[in-house]
Amino acid sequence: MEEEILTTLKILIIGESGVGKSSLLLRFTDDNFDPEQALTIGVDFKTKKISIDDNVVKLAIWDTAGQERFRTLTPSYYRDAQGAILVYDVSNKQTFAKLETWLDELDTYSTKSNIVKMVVGNKIDRENREVSREEGMRFARRHHTLFIESSAKTRDGVQCAFEELVQKIIQTPGLWDSYVSSGGNIQVTRDDDTSVPSCAGWKCTLV
Repeated sequence: MEEEILTTLKILIIGESGVGKSSLLLRFTDDNFDPEQALTIGVDFKTKKISIDDNVVKLAIWDTAGQERFRTLTPSYYRDAQGAILVYDVSNKQTFAKLETWLDELDTYSTKSNIVKMVVGNKIDRENREVSREEGMRFARRHHTLFIESSAKTRDGVQCAFEELVQKIIQTPGLWDSYVSSGGNIQVTRDDDTSVPSCAGWKCTLV
């Protein structure tokens, strides 16, 4: 018997070229890492089902190219997205500085004013860190987003990032179509609405 799907969510992964967006997507969907991962041309797309509090949620994840020449292709992909992961490379300060531009673009093209945003500092496996965890958290706090650090190479934080983004979307009234069963809406609740529990040793924080 096929699983009942609570809802299908559209998730965007955005950020500068080379920060590891495609690697994060590949690690999450296929549990694989390709050190020779090619840059995304235009837009890539993958789907995956995950279980959130005993409910099955289908994710339609869009990985957008970071290069300037492909930016004209992306506005239509912002439409109806319920969640967005903004990625920077902790070993490249410039990619962190560019997050402001990506947030502005998200605010411009998103059709949902309450879209859930998560800032992800990727490539924490690298030794030449240029952006501290504290800097990332301050940025996320200023823009009222979720925050986590990750490594697509080592798996650290990847699963947690997607799961907690989805958890927050499900908690946001009106952002997704509720599923009615047995005479009532399914409600997903959390004991702590300021931060979420540790996930595989990594804490995703709502700041």
